[in-house]
Amino acid sequence: MNHRADDIVVTAQGAVRGLRLDGTSVFLNIPYAAPAVGAARFAAPRPHAPWDGVRNATAPGPTAPQAERRLGSVDMTPYFGPGWIPGEDFLTVNVWTPGTGGARLPVMVFVHGGGFVAGSTRSEIYDGAAFARDGVVLVTLNYRLGIPGFLHLPGAPDNRGLLDVIAALRWVRAGITAFGGDPARVTLFGQSAGATIVGGVLAAPEAEGLFQRAIVQSGSGLGAFTPEQAARVTRAAAGALGVEPHADAFARIPDGRLVEVMPELSGIDLRTETHTDPLIGLSPFSLVLDRQPAEAVAAGRGAGVDLLVGTNTEEANLYLAPFGNLSTSTAADVDAAAARSHPRPAHLVETYRKARPEASFGELRSAIMGDALFGLGSRRLADVHAAHTGHAAHTGHTEHVGRTAAATYRYSFAWRSDALGGELGATHAVELPFVFDGTGLPRLRGPKALLGPDEPPADLAARMHAAWVSFATTGDPGWDRYDTGRRATMRINGEWSLVDDPNGDELQAWR
Repeated sequence: MNHRADDIVVTAQGAVRGLRLDGTSVFLNIPYAAPAVGAARFAAPRPHAPWDGVRNATAPGPTAPQAERRLGSVDMTPYFGPGWIPGEDFLTVNVWTPGTGGARLPVMVFVHGGGFVAGSTRSEIYDGAAFARDGVVLVTLNYRLGIPGFLHLPGAPDNRGLLDVIAALRWVRAGITAFGGDPARVTLFGQSAGATIVGGVLAAPEAEGLFQRAIVQSGSGLGAFTPEQAARVTRAAAGALGVEPHADAFARIPDGRLVEVMPELSGIDLRTETHTDPLIGLSPFSLVLDRQPAEAVAAGRGAGVDLLVGTNTEEANLYLAPFGNLSTSTAADVDAAAARSHPRPAHLVETYRKARPEASFGELRSAIMGDALFGLGSRRLADVHAAHTGHAAHTGHTEHVGRTAAATYRYSFAWRSDALGGELGATHAVELPFVFDGTGLPRLRGPKALLGPDEPPADLAARMHAAWVSFATTGDPGWDRYDTGRRATMRINGEWSLVDDPNGDELQAWR
């Protein structure tokens, strides 16, 4: 690989020196906001101070404070990354670009997942070289996690991690031209918690105009906690730390202690008389909102933004198979999953059993959990967005020349990993290496790795990556638009097929 550390770009804060790697310029660890330290950990992000000289942007930087995160027997290191790498300046972006000399290329800004408590730009999967190779400026970003990022605290703004993402988008708007990007063609995309954040940004008035397209990969437009639910986590955190539930008290606690207390916040029952827990106990943190992002979109937010929404067909296998719980699930486990997810659990189980008569208890349990976490909220987000942007059914591809109305698209990723003896399947996060065209990473392959030991279809990564690039470039991923009549959805596997409303009967049961 040919590289030389002599690519210099001038940003609003100062000059940065990146690497030139086989025709791609790479800039790592560029601050987009001031360090989140001390009391600033619980405040809105602020602009970073200018620096003198040329800042080195050739090496990865620190990450947000976070506890180690594992998922049973499957190796998720390429997804979660190295964990907490201490350092004050972690509110940073990485940029991959094919050139910095006057180009006006589409820009994609990626928000990582990790349950609102883990992950970083240092995760192996999020290498942007393939996007730059294909004419896109790719930006990845770190944001605050856990207690500093998402704990509901009097005296502090809510959703500070989401505010970080908006600050990064403002940085892109102000400075991406110097990296060859077009600030008028920005696509915000994210996966899992990152996708739910993208939905929250889509619904946020302060983010209007900062991006033109959005991709929600295995997120939820119904994934936010109510303030009442979030207050239960606040009380638990304050009790575990022995302090008052206020930002001033939390600001005096060092990062290490905030990370150390995280295990004590697991298992909190967030169900109320009026709301189920949208994360069904998997994380004590999410967005905290008075109304769900999908409800804001239903009221018209994000109507001018092109939207691509999708899920994987066996999302929840990741939360069962690595722990040996998929093959050992019982009828009682299915009932318990339904009870955690829905006020009428018996009706839910009956619907899923009728739709999947040959399914094992583990498969039923996974299907219910997957739709509770991702399927229902993704379909709802697509429906309410399409209601504003696609009043009539569309056949064929949209003509984008002179188009003013935004478009809605939907996908379902169905390729099955054979990891864990074939139990992992088309699970949560398995689509990411295909989107980034990075299925060749060695740590993704093996009997306990995300993609399993066998080769995926030869052209699947190239084709899926190309669809994401096409959407960012033209607003069209290459298939029919989604509307609330037909609900056209591209089923992505070795063979691609356009289907109408997959899993529709089951999702109707959640009403």
